[in-house]
Amino acid sequence: MGGKFSTALGIALASGESPEIFKWLLAAILFGARISGRIAVQTYNEFSRENLLTPNDLLRRGWNGLVEVLDRGGYVRYDFKTATKLLEVCRTLMERYHGDLNTLHSGAKGPGDLEQRIRQLGKGVGEVSVGIFLREMRGTWRKAEPLPSDLVLSGAESLGLLGKNPKDRKRALEQLKAKWAEEGGRLAQFPDFEAALLRRGLAARRNSRKRSNGGT
Repeated sequence: MGGKFSTALGIALASGESPEIFKWLLAAILFGARISGRIAVQTYNEFSRENLLTPNDLLRRGWNGLVEVLDRGGYVRYDFKTATKLLEVCRTLMERYHGDLNTLHSGAKGPGDLEQRIRQLGKGVGEVSVGIFLREMRGTWRKAEPLPSDLVLSGAESLGLLGKNPKDRKRALEQLKAKWAEEGGRLAQFPDFEAALLRRGLAARRNSRKRSNGGT
């Protein structure tokens, strides 16, 4: 089903380097809107082509410039508010953490505080974007321990990987980690497993909608 979404975008999260981590935060914010994954990827690639991959680069381009890039990627429905959100995130990151997401992580007291600090980077940085971001930071950041999303749980259930109380997210995470370890997987690669389960969940949701609409 494929590995990490960050890897598919050419982002080297395993390096732990702040510039690579910021690239993934940018992508996670794009993925977090109610928009297709294909458009989110196209839009991230537009940012990459324009070399808009650091907080300072985005701030220098300004609101109008970011709207143009978002529109070229097909991010039309959310272009205005996403441009505003990205600029606020970059300003806050520069003011509070000198533009370094690793500094943000170091200052967090634990997983909950880490999630809160990321949400506080900008208005509109919600639970979905934070979950997407931290899911692939697991194994790179010690305090990145997000609970699995509905789609990850759906994918795991479809494969019979969860026992009782599959909706208990904390227990489900423990079960999936144990299963991954039993199969010889390393913690650093667990996000690849989660990404594959998420894709499985997406496929199951598409099939369910087709059946509901009378498709085959």
